[in-house]
Amino acid sequence: MSGTDEEGRRRPRARAVKLLLLFGIISLLGDLIYEGARSVNGPFLNLLGVNAAVVGLVAGAGELLGYGLRLASGYLSDRTRSYWAFTFLGYGLLLSVPMLALSGVWQVAAFLIILERVGKAIRSPAKDTIVSRSAKPVGTGWGFAIVEVLDQIGAVAGPLIFTAVFLAIGAGAGTVAGYQRGYLALGVPFVLLILVLVYAFLTIRDPGRLEAAAGHPDGPDRLSRTFRLYAAFTFMSAFGLVSFVLIGYHIKARALAPDVWIPLFYAAAMLVDAGAALAVGRLYDREKLRRRSEGGGLHLLVVIPLLTAPIPLLAFSGSVWLVAAAVVLFGIVMGAHETIMKAAIADITSLRKRGTGYGIFNASYGLALFAGASVAGVLYEVSLPALVAVVLAAEAAALALFFPMTRAVRTVAG
Repeated sequence: MSGTDEEGRRRPRARAVKLLLLFGIISLLGDLIYEGARSVNGPFLNLLGVNAAVVGLVAGAGELLGYGLRLASGYLSDRTRSYWAFTFLGYGLLLSVPMLALSGVWQVAAFLIILERVGKAIRSPAKDTIVSRSAKPVGTGWGFAIVEVLDQIGAVAGPLIFTAVFLAIGAGAGTVAGYQRGYLALGVPFVLLILVLVYAFLTIRDPGRLEAAAGHPDGPDRLSRTFRLYAAFTFMSAFGLVSFVLIGYHIKARALAPDVWIPLFYAAAMLVDAGAALAVGRLYDREKLRRRSEGGGLHLLVVIPLLTAPIPLLAFSGSVWLVAAAVVLFGIVMGAHETIMKAAIADITSLRKRGTGYGIFNASYGLALFAGASVAGVLYEVSLPALVAVVLAAEAAALALFFPMTRAVRTVAG
């Protein structure tokens, strides 16, 4: 290979790494803003005179719109090819978080909380499409892992901003004004996010060229049978994932550990998530190379139902050490969800249908989490064995879909 050819291959890779790092920083700042707010939105609404039923309704409406609207935003981003415009609009709506500092009535606060989730719905498919195009030259698994690790740093750091503000203001921490000062502090990372996003856009306006330069020709303008099986597989896998909210509730209800341990368990899960993201992202790309197929990495997805199934058995035991083991598994599974599940979309969809693919994936994924959490919450009060049985059945169904999905990949590759 000539020096010129080698230099030609390195250039798109270097530009791709740069854009991935920029989007990692953008995701870090975005998570810092909205995860920081989400950690205190409940008690803030309580201070504004809202009961638990309304808090639940606001949270549920936000999540429903936050995932459901991704079908439309993904489709429209593909139709218009305006991926950057959807990304800017979605991140721009994060302004609703610092604006909570101006809300003194619960109706305004509820509107702003829901608006933040709408912004997430608008930007997610378009952002994932841009990231996927940038990730192709370095490996889709590794590319999404880079973004996920930085994303998790923001998720851990966000709530700490409120902790710092509350410690700084002392006695006023538990008042409406104290919470408003915390929301206002999140305006600083919002400004930084917009500046980094503008820089990323000016640096590489068309990441699709990176994918093409890396030697990845576009596929057919349709969603394949492999994608449909993949969407069903991810739905069942996510449906059976017990949420940390319920795990934390169990720790508190059974008095398995002091209250202060519960957020530490969550922080530990997020750290495991970050480490697992790097590991499974690298393994995913190696599987693609070993099988010499863009869809070859899908074989690694078998670990998701296998690691998800034991979580309720451990989490809802009477031992804090078994719960700790469940938290570790939860972190690994989440790391796989946020990296190789997203990376797979890039490898089984064409450029022209990728926004639509991410929209369908995100919407079905959110619906699965919502339905699974609702069923698990009801069964927790009725019968823990029944809850475990439902999770095992969901993951068994995911495995049943896994095998025809990988056969479909082999058929296309052949």
